[in-house]
Amino acid sequence: MHTPDPIALDALADTHLAAARTAPGGRSAHTVVGGRTARLRQTLVALAAGHGLAEHDNPGEATLQVLRGQVELRSRAGTVSGGAGALLVVPPERHDLWAVEDSAVLLTVVAREG
Repeated sequence: MHTPDPIALDALADTHLAAARTAPGGRSAHTVVGGRTARLRQTLVALAAGHGLAEHDNPGEATLQVLRGQVELRSRAGTVSGGAGALLVVPPERHDLWAVEDSAVLLTVVAREG
């Protein structure tokens, strides 16, 4: 059995933050673990300050680990802010994500079956 090499999230965050700062939409992302067909997915999402992910449905149980910067996770239930080191639970409803400053987060999702 092959044990995968460790993933350098700091370096990945730096790379994608640089890309997000120059991208027209102000964001860059990279799937770290899993993929569209996997139930467990982890994606690094980098957002330039003042940009975000528009309101969308929750794909399953999910958390956001803030690696860099400051973000706001907003839903009907309210707004939760988090800085580097914070772990935010994504609400089980429509929500959006806003970067207060240049930010990188690790989104972990366990997708619903079916």
